[in-house]
Amino acid sequence: MEKKKKISFTQSKSFDAIMAAVMAAVLGLIFGFIVMLIANPDKAVKGFQTILIGGAGRMPDVFYYATPILMTGLAVAFAYKMGMFNIGASGQFTMGMYMAMYVGFMVDLPPGLHCLAAVLAGMIGGMIWGFIPGFFKAYLNVNEVITSIMFNYIGMYLVDMLVQKNSVMYVSSKTRTDYLPASVQLPALGFKNSNVNIAIIIAIIIAIVCFIVLYKTTFGYELRATGFNKFGAMYAGMNSRKNIILTMVIAGAMAGLGGAFTILAPSSIAGSSMTYEPVNIIASEGFDGIAVALLGSAHPIGTIFAAIFIAFIKCGGTLASLYGFKPEIIDVVIAIIIYFSAFASFMSMIFKEKISGLFRKKKKQPAEDAGA
Repeated sequence: MEKKKKISFTQSKSFDAIMAAVMAAVLGLIFGFIVMLIANPDKAVKGFQTILIGGAGRMPDVFYYATPILMTGLAVAFAYKMGMFNIGASGQFTMGMYMAMYVGFMVDLPPGLHCLAAVLAGMIGGMIWGFIPGFFKAYLNVNEVITSIMFNYIGMYLVDMLVQKNSVMYVSSKTRTDYLPASVQLPALGFKNSNVNIAIIIAIIIAIVCFIVLYKTTFGYELRATGFNKFGAMYAGMNSRKNIILTMVIAGAMAGLGGAFTILAPSSIAGSSMTYEPVNIIASEGFDGIAVALLGSAHPIGTIFAAIFIAFIKCGGTLASLYGFKPEIIDVVIAIIIYFSAFASFMSMIFKEKISGLFRKKKKQPAEDAGA
């Protein structure tokens, strides 16, 4: 009986994905450092060190910032496995945030139930905003990139209009929403001067569930099969239309949860809460989610680490302002990471061949020594 050839880790797809992510992150950081050198050569080294290690002293905040971008990252990654690019995570995030706020302000429920109802409302808001592009893709073959990016703008303007017209939610003198009642806020994890809460644990659990669904269930196999070859999947009897809609609904639900987790987070200042300011700007969490999904190779577990990494350098980037650097330097780094993530897989293959070559040389050397 012929034995299966054992594949080494350096030749596996997991190694390719890890190397692609590492190379994209390293190249992004290098280019960020070059920008810092151009902007302020004298303080570039100290500013860059702050970006690299500044987040280590603010780990609770890192996990707080990682929570929404982990959810939007999962929304992008899940759709990507179906062969779809869910660029509408920002709109789904915003609708989820609004629905959670609406329940928080307009519905009176007991503390535990109130929070749960708001979270579920946020999920439903994202599901609705994910369903529409999915429906157009499934039945009218309209490219999901076009519809979902348009729904980013529709969601943003619609939510801003609805918030400003609601006198219970909106405080015109402060040009932002009022504080949410304590009964609807998520339970804090007990870290002083930090907004980190139970949502990070829920988000990680959701990522693990996504992994199980995608790689351990028939439904997940159908999604990935359709993503690999739509016509082949249809020939095999898979319902591609249903799978497209379900994928976008699930993706929207995760982005909507990200919005709910953001607005329902407890404030570190007693008697206050998170607020929303309707300023007609698309939520950046959706686009950060694209970076997270690409950096994590659209893998649910990889997305967890990618979200923590992006949040880590964001926290460090805010401290770089102590050396005269604008926080936008991190947006430059993230943008470059997205850019390099698109073709880092190709470079990792070249790098992998060099590493594999080194391993082969090391194996040959002892054999030659023994022969001598």
